Amino acid sequence: MAKIVWTQEAEQWLLKIHDYIAHDKPATAFKVVESIYARAQILEQLPRLGQAFRTQSGRDTRILLWGHYRIVYLQTVHEEIHILGVFHGAMEIDRYLK
Repeated sequence: MAKIVWTQEAEQWLLKIHDYIAHDKPATAFKVVESIYARAQILEQLPRLGQAFRTQSGRDTRILLWGHYRIVYLQTVHEEIHILGVFHGAMEIDRYLK
């Protein structure tokens, strides 16, 4: 079973998502972030579930979809899943993944 590791940047993205939604719907904001987090936990059992994605910098990452969001992660050789960020589907993620 793989270990899920949320990077500091990914946690900041979750906070931004929360704050954006909370501006209009405070009760919904927590539920959305909680559901994104729960979706990422499936990677413990199925680490290759997401679609392969090569960043402009050449990193081989994967993308797991959840609603309007893309959970971008990197599978390491040490059986860890590093969540790199959570992006709305309308965003150009290459601009944020270096």
